[in-house]
Amino acid sequence: MVLVLLVVSVATYFWADSELRKEVDLSKVVDRPGTGEGTNYLIVGSDSREGMSDQQKKDLHTGSADGNRTDSMMILHDGASGPSLISLPRDSNVTIPKFRGSESGDIKGPLGDNKLNAAYAIDGPQLLVRTVEYNTGLHIDHYAEVGFSGFANIVDSIGGVDMTLDKGFKDKWSGADFDAGEQTLNGRQALAFVRTRHAFATSDLERTKNQQKFLSALAGQTATPGTLLNPFRLYPTMEAGLGTLIVDKDMNPYYLAKMFFAMQDVTGSDGKSMNMPVSGSVGGNLQWDKAKVGQLVQELKNDEPVTVTDTR
Repeated sequence: MVLVLLVVSVATYFWADSELRKEVDLSKVVDRPGTGEGTNYLIVGSDSREGMSDQQKKDLHTGSADGNRTDSMMILHDGASGPSLISLPRDSNVTIPKFRGSESGDIKGPLGDNKLNAAYAIDGPQLLVRTVEYNTGLHIDHYAEVGFSGFANIVDSIGGVDMTLDKGFKDKWSGADFDAGEQTLNGRQALAFVRTRHAFATSDLERTKNQQKFLSALAGQTATPGTLLNPFRLYPTMEAGLGTLIVDKDMNPYYLAKMFFAMQDVTGSDGKSMNMPVSGSVGGNLQWDKAKVGQLVQELKNDEPVTVTDTR
């Protein structure tokens, strides 16, 4: 029995590793900050409609816009002082520095001030990582990205995610239509929940709060004995997620599992979730609070408990 379990575990590991789309080469990111203690993941939700039919786009209220953009961006720090999840609002005002083109390999830029999500639209994940590192001084160890359909499929594969909403809201743009109280969100509803911003007075800041809450719940319900010890739930869940995840070339199932368990623990006593601290706006875009960001990054680098608070 032990031998069978060992063989199955090893085979599962290598199968899972082969399923990952290791398309992001972080070794090509230039002028990187030094590494610190712990592990930093840049987790990205993109608006990719790859592989979706017209009917799926209609059902999920995704629209049919050309090109890819980032719908959500978060830094997950996993270390000895507990996990920290920091959302990076896509309308953050940042500097896009010089970078190595992902296709040509030529050095380009700098491109000056712009929205954070413009970095991904201009040259994809590598420029996004470069921009995040340049504006924070924090070294990104791993990258993980999922598109619209992949996100919905993961949620459906575990039978939905249980959530308790303090208040209901509607949004015609995302398709959200929620009442307050306990409910189980399927893939379509979950995508609407994490995408909604027009229904809130604080727009993207409230949306990032919901994204953090949902991802922690998703991780918590996936990393349970009912899923991990049940092959009829585990393998469909893994298949739904692995084939749609775009990750860096050094990512493997071990680091991916660590990322998931850290995300699950964010809501624990040692966990911390917050927005990147902001001090105001510039041209309608959110301006980060440089002093607080500097303190936050230093605490993460040293793997110390995060004491910085956001303005949320």
